Amino acid sequence: MLAITPTVRNLLILNILFYFIDSSVFSLKADFALRPVMSPDFHIFQFVSYMFLHGGIGHLFSNMFGLIMFGPLLERIWGQKRFLIFYFVTGIGAGLLFSGIGFYENWQLAKAVEIYTQNPTPDGFADFLSKHAEAYYEYRLQFVNDFEANPTNSMYIQQSIKDVGDVYANALSIPMVGASGAIFGILMAFGLLFPNTELFLLFVPFPIKAKYFVAFYGLFELYSGIQNAQSDNVAHFAHIGGMLFAYILLRYWGTQKSNFY
Repeated sequence: MLAITPTVRNLLILNILFYFIDSSVFSLKADFALRPVMSPDFHIFQFVSYMFLHGGIGHLFSNMFGLIMFGPLLERIWGQKRFLIFYFVTGIGAGLLFSGIGFYENWQLAKAVEIYTQNPTPDGFADFLSKHAEAYYEYRLQFVNDFEANPTNSMYIQQSIKDVGDVYANALSIPMVGASGAIFGILMAFGLLFPNTELFLLFVPFPIKAKYFVAFYGLFELYSGIQNAQSDNVAHFAHIGGMLFAYILLRYWGTQKSNFY
């Protein structure tokens, strides 16, 4: 492994420092995590600040491990300024893609809430939960059955309206944190610039070329993002966004041959 370069070292220090403050001094996530665009708590600066917050020590470790494994070589090739530009472009790009898809999903959810509120029925309630809050549906199964047995009861009607409103409010309250988008951008760059470099990975008993590793990871993240398991808290589309913006940026830099290195 190459010695840690200045920009990688500074990013490592900042991420660890902010994690320590957030976990031990006072919470930073309420203001600086990336909130859904439709949330009243959303601010434009969160597209940068979210990159320096993490959900736990394991989350921090995995991202920083990727940074120190693949970042130094890229910084040595590009220089500090270009590497830092790359890091922030891919991290912000990851947030933009994640937020764009989230905006569409929340807009669809808001429409579903409006439609249900105008015509609250037991079947409509069960259908809403099965489509938009499957885990919550299991939790509220007894209420669903009671509502079906009493479809004209105003108490059940009002409670069902409150429940669908709570599902929407919960969707707008879920933040995103982590440097994963930028790290996946770094991984993408490594795979594009050094495609035939063989990587030795934990739990894989044979070396794998960087280009295949990156392709597999990208396809896995795309599949996971489309599946969108509600029990899965991983921001897969942010990972894809980091890789996508890395590809675009490298292709752009590739047209600027005199300025690339």
